[in-house]
Amino acid sequence: METESEPYVRLATLRQLHDVVGELNTARSLADTLQTVADGIVKGLGYELACVNLVQPDGDLVVAAFSGNAAAEALITGRVGARASWERRLSMGETWGELRYIPHTEGWILLEDDVPQWYTEGPDPRFEDEWHPQDRLYAPMYAPGGGRELLGVISVDRPRGGRRPGPWGREALQMYASQAAIAISNARLRANMQRALVRLEREQQALRASEESFRQAFEYAPSGMAIAEMGGDQHGRLLRTNDALCRLLGRSASAIRRYSFSDLVHPEDIGTLLRTSAEGGRAELRLARRDSSYVWVSLRNSVVADTTDGPRFLLTHVEDIEERKRNELQLAHRASHDSLTGLPNSAELRARLSARLCERPGAISVRESAVQAVDKAFGGYEGGGPNGAYDEGGYGGVVPYGQGPGYNGTSGAAYAPVPTSPGSGYEPYEPYEPYEPYEPYEPYERPYDPYADPTGERAFQGDGFDPSSGVAPLDHHVHTVAPGADPDDGSKGLAVLFCDLDGFKSINDRFGHNTGDAVLIEVARRLNTGVRDGDTVARLGGDEFVVLADGLGATDAADLAVRLRNAIIPPIRVDGRAVRVGASFGIGWASCGMTVEEVLKSADQRMYIEKRSRKTVHRRAG
Repeated sequence: METESEPYVRLATLRQLHDVVGELNTARSLADTLQTVADGIVKGLGYELACVNLVQPDGDLVVAAFSGNAAAEALITGRVGARASWERRLSMGETWGELRYIPHTEGWILLEDDVPQWYTEGPDPRFEDEWHPQDRLYAPMYAPGGGRELLGVISVDRPRGGRRPGPWGREALQMYASQAAIAISNARLRANMQRALVRLEREQQALRASEESFRQAFEYAPSGMAIAEMGGDQHGRLLRTNDALCRLLGRSASAIRRYSFSDLVHPEDIGTLLRTSAEGGRAELRLARRDSSYVWVSLRNSVVADTTDGPRFLLTHVEDIEERKRNELQLAHRASHDSLTGLPNSAELRARLSARLCERPGAISVRESAVQAVDKAFGGYEGGGPNGAYDEGGYGGVVPYGQGPGYNGTSGAAYAPVPTSPGSGYEPYEPYEPYEPYEPYEPYERPYDPYADPTGERAFQGDGFDPSSGVAPLDHHVHTVAPGADPDDGSKGLAVLFCDLDGFKSINDRFGHNTGDAVLIEVARRLNTGVRDGDTVARLGGDEFVVLADGLGATDAADLAVRLRNAIIPPIRVDGRAVRVGASFGIGWASCGMTVEEVLKSADQRMYIEKRSRKTVHRRAG
């Protein structure tokens, strides 16, 4: 039949093929394209049933579209057949070009496999090319591009006329399958593009929402925020700041953008800033305000890399910690300063003095006690006078009474009290209690060796100093050395002036602690006024004060003691009452090789030497 009208059949089939192929490109989605493929076979290629099986990502094939029978469509659409079963089918039967025909005589073994199928019983064929209901014809669809990637399989049934397709019908089905594969690939591509566009739009919306959230968080943050450039010639330049940072620094946003953090940071904090900028992290430093004052801030930096690995930026959170720093400084000041006078306390005095001392006795050339060496150098006990007292001129550091202002000049080494006239309004000194005789130093059984341990062996020195060779290592410590015994040799040292108030106890007992506190405050003020800016005036406790004055010779230290004593002597008015106190000074010298306690004990002992000497003068004057 097809042979007799072959030209007409070819022409009609070609027109129908052109029409259904054209419809493939009008589908809007992948699902529409698959259904159009199935409908086109029934409509244009002369088959009663058509099924499109699509390869899934896992390799199995699912019935994606069915045409020609609603009941069969409802039954098998969406069902899945294993890839192995399909490969078995595509290897059986007869090969018609790209098509695969399995006659019913071979296909009966496929009735029980897992591939979804629709078939009906029927009589055996009456002639050779008659179509049997259990015959199977498959048209594989391969991805375009010359590869053999299987996209799916078209299965057809019941050709119109009841005969197997001839050569032209087979060619038409094969051409249609090829065009269907192109259409399905294009539909997939469009679907992927649409999904990508939807995903991109969602990401862009999320990005815009994130940027808006960041902008609002950045702009309206209660603490300062800044974005700074990182790397290049303009490293650290501020690109963007929020209102809180502008208010904190007292500058406008446009003005701040002309600076970098290195332009605004305190000179002492530049190293901290550079380390934090390079590594990220947190730092506490000071930034300059518009009025040239500085505010303490906490910087928390985050290094932000560009998505294209381009320029990096520094996101900086700036928190005002001025109040916290002020509280910390106040706490630190309270811990290291006397609450009454505001002077450094005993702990702070010892810390400052300890910072100037080391274990190396650089100023001691003989093997003896460091305290004895300093005493000896400045006229201390050397066997002394009667009862162990220092002889005249033996106290190195206190100007003899007759050689300084305010002294009566009756004796080169004696001290006389300041006279008190009746009706003067000043409270007289209480008489001094006699002191026990000063005990001399006990001689050492063997020469003092600061590098020997208690077992008698020479101890290892951690700083590398070898006392046998006198070779000193290179270090950053400037060794403190006491000046020489000759006051005219020009040598300088760290003087330690130990001050004890005379007559303070009687004022405290007679007028109460409030008056005593007021006297201590005024004495502290006068001591502070009488020293240089770099000197330390500390309250050791009670009515005892210590002055550290560096760079003084023996004469300079004696002059300073006189000036401070004269500053203390004038009357002090408290609640309309004038009271007065005196002061006894002992001068010691700090030297490496001595401990803090040895230095203070040396100055304290000299102070008691002076106090006892003055009491002796009081008794003689009486």
